[in-house]
Amino acid sequence: MTQPPRDSLAPAKVSFEFFPPKNDEMEARLWDSISRLEPMDPAFVSVTYGAGGSTRDRTHRTVRRIVTETSLKPAAHLTCVSATCEEIDDVIRDYWAAGVRHIVALRGDPPGGIGECYTPHPGGYANGAELAAGIKKVADFEISVGCYPEKHPESATWEYDLDLLKQKIDNGATRAITQFFFDPEVFFRYRDRARKAGIDIPIVPGIMLQPNFKGLKRMASMCGASIPQWMDELYEGLDDDVKTREMVTANLAANLCTALQKDGVDQFHFYTLNKAAMALSTCRLLGLKPAELEDA
Repeated sequence: MTQPPRDSLAPAKVSFEFFPPKNDEMEARLWDSISRLEPMDPAFVSVTYGAGGSTRDRTHRTVRRIVTETSLKPAAHLTCVSATCEEIDDVIRDYWAAGVRHIVALRGDPPGGIGECYTPHPGGYANGAELAAGIKKVADFEISVGCYPEKHPESATWEYDLDLLKQKIDNGATRAITQFFFDPEVFFRYRDRARKAGIDIPIVPGIMLQPNFKGLKRMASMCGASIPQWMDELYEGLDDDVKTREMVTANLAANLCTALQKDGVDQFHFYTLNKAAMALSTCRLLGLKPAELEDA
């Protein structure tokens, strides 16, 4: 496959997202992925919570291990779900004591999962903006927050959606990471809306690396992300062909990043699903190599 010349594009900086393991086998796969991606020298790596905060303890253990056993800079996801402000503040203090200096502050999904009505926990933080303010009161963390280029499913209007993002920034957020999307124009339109609303922090595209197209469509339907019809046609007939789906997915992700780079985007956050090969393939297609090869 012939790659287009990339000399005119700004060098990309990447970050990777992992999810905490649920069993020993998944833990082994996670740490294999971390060890394979560490040489890419990412800006940071983030570790998620499960739905409703169900993997909170495993998230904490994973982040602490990244601090002590790798050279990576971890960003711990933290949500408002199923905990009081005091309980969350204790977690924030524990992270600071463990050497973590970056938190991804999110409201989080309802305990019953996406689609359920969200109700703040009694005595807890109501949303991501309140959580960001609470984090800053505890310690001077770097704070990233989430944003939705196709509008949060629960936001009645774009004005409401962007006002909430501005509140997060006013309370200390310095980076917004988007929900995944597949059309660069979706990102550009959102970026334009945000800039017109006075939002000037970096808006980092979230790039999904999910080769299971049926699973991807389920995820998209829950979070309000649209999937172009041409993607349906591209994956048609590949249900039992894992290798081809992976190749298609890495190429789609790289092409999306390249289109964004042409308009000045130089940071990308990869949702890896703990699959190093997908992330490494996409990075290679973007012209990115491990740090020791770049320096050779």
